[in-house]
Amino acid sequence: MTAPEGPVSDFSRQGGAAAIGARLRRLSERIDRDATRLYQESGETFEQRWYGVVNLLSQRDALSVGELAASLGVSHASVSQIREGLDRAGLITWEADSRNARLRRLRLTPSGRALVARLAPLWAALNEAAIELNQEAEDALNAIDRLERATARLSIYDRVSMRMG
Repeated sequence: MTAPEGPVSDFSRQGGAAAIGARLRRLSERIDRDATRLYQESGETFEQRWYGVVNLLSQRDALSVGELAASLGVSHASVSQIREGLDRAGLITWEADSRNARLRRLRLTPSGRALVARLAPLWAALNEAAIELNQEAEDALNAIDRLERATARLSIYDRVSMRMG
């Protein structure tokens, strides 16, 4: 069998529901790329993937990696990688937890707090644009909520395992 000639117009879209992960990654990459451009144009060094951790630390003062991961609904490893980047950028510091010396509680440095203050107008504009996009997409967040509940109820892994016997 030979491969079809010519460019593939939108392979992920042609995959239908089977390509849902690829479509979500593509959308996430597009949003992150635009946010990165905005940070660069503002003259700030900031990675979009840092947003959740930095925003939570700006609101809660000090949190452990595990608390951040649970609050954001991501893996401990993911937050640990973000922590490393924030540390290299001089935006966070940490100390041993007073109740459990094995835990480190992260907090923003003065530089981190100053960055949050400088980025606040950009974050407000990003939030407004996200609200507009959600409205234009006829409440995409509601669909994402339903998808998250469905995968929490029964994961893709479990759904495929049941089929593979």
